[in-house]
Amino acid sequence: MISGILTPDEGELMVDGRVSALFSLGMGFNKELTGRENVYLNGMMLGIEKAKINEFIDEIHEFSELGKFLDQPMKTYSSGMKARLGFSVASFLEPEILILDEALNTGDAAFSKKAAEKMKELVAKAKMVVLVTHSLRFAEKNCDRLVWLDKGVIRQVGDPKEVVEMYKASVPVKARRKRKRLDIEKTTLNMKDKTVVKAENVGVAYNVKKDTFWALKNVSFEVKEGEVVGVIGHNGAGKSTLCKLMTNILTPDEGNIKLDGETTSLLGYGTGFNAQLSGRDNIYLNGMLLGIPKEKIEADYPEIVEFSQLKQAIDKPVKEYSSGMQARLGFSIAATLQPDIFIIDEALSTGDMAFKQKASERIQDMMESAKAVIIVSHSMRFVEKICTRVIWMERGQVRFDGDPAEAVALYTESVGGTKKAAKKTTLRKKKRRKKAVKPAVTEETKQD
Repeated sequence: MISGILTPDEGELMVDGRVSALFSLGMGFNKELTGRENVYLNGMMLGIEKAKINEFIDEIHEFSELGKFLDQPMKTYSSGMKARLGFSVASFLEPEILILDEALNTGDAAFSKKAAEKMKELVAKAKMVVLVTHSLRFAEKNCDRLVWLDKGVIRQVGDPKEVVEMYKASVPVKARRKRKRLDIEKTTLNMKDKTVVKAENVGVAYNVKKDTFWALKNVSFEVKEGEVVGVIGHNGAGKSTLCKLMTNILTPDEGNIKLDGETTSLLGYGTGFNAQLSGRDNIYLNGMLLGIPKEKIEADYPEIVEFSQLKQAIDKPVKEYSSGMQARLGFSIAATLQPDIFIIDEALSTGDMAFKQKASERIQDMMESAKAVIIVSHSMRFVEKICTRVIWMERGQVRFDGDPAEAVALYTESVGGTKKAAKKTTLRKKKRRKKAVKPAVTEETKQD
């Protein structure tokens, strides 16, 4: 409503200023156009003259850290890359009112820090910045005031710290103890000898203005039955490209990848949903796309709806769902239909605390029936708790493959985290440590 897309049925809403909005992860981008072309498209849609966009295009390119990807079609972008470009476009075009609706949830730690600093600059120039997020820490640290909404009603408005504490207290807790974070035990490794995913020297290349850009290069790894493997790394590191390989959306230009099992995935925020169809229709559509018989979908339908907590919205078009609602429905469909290999690409980034708790427990339960679970995430706490092994990717190559705590410590240190914490973790895990692999920097792996 603030952006003028909807109008109120009751009451009045007055907005004094030109609104620039990021409605979750690059809504408004044309996936067939390049990132550069979308910068101009979005700018002109906001009423910005082309000459002014020309002044900022280099700064937008640099701030987004997309390198050669700026001249790639948006359909090749991960959700995090879309978020970075969308934020960069809206912020550098100096809006009077900037609305960020879950648009930074898939950003990595380094970019989130940059975005927070940029927002402070915007506040000094703009009239207002409105931020919608499930990251309580980010909201508490960067907002002057919080509005807590629940089922369309304002529950509380005020000091961020006080509102966050009230919100946390409202989240259902387990009887055994109160919690403010995910209340789950570390996943127990029950690895078997059978290999369910095997990648050998895999490479994926894109042509960018007569040049060849390698999104993945010389990637090799195996996933054994019973493993929960996390994949971490900077936006643009190749994580989403790897997921697309494992779901047969892409095929490697070099090497080969073999999978033993039916693969299902959540490629970020309701990929595969038809926005015009209802949640109910999309359950059947997604199930059948996964090769599930209609009879089984009908039998599992009540459980899917109950787990997603979308009973009141299940007959509404998915285009009316928030990104968090789409994530909940997508996860519920795939998890209930029990895939052999479950691949989750940032699809839980927008879930609220209570749903993340449920989803985490379901992932652990699934290991009794699934062959493997592969999770791409920027949430280090989630990865360290849920995963039995972590692969850290950087510039299309595997930088480290091994113990979750050590992988998280090394990655955190690389993006400017606390060295002391990383060193402590490394010493504790010394006996089980695998050697970190420094990727070769070739012309193909360099980014602008």
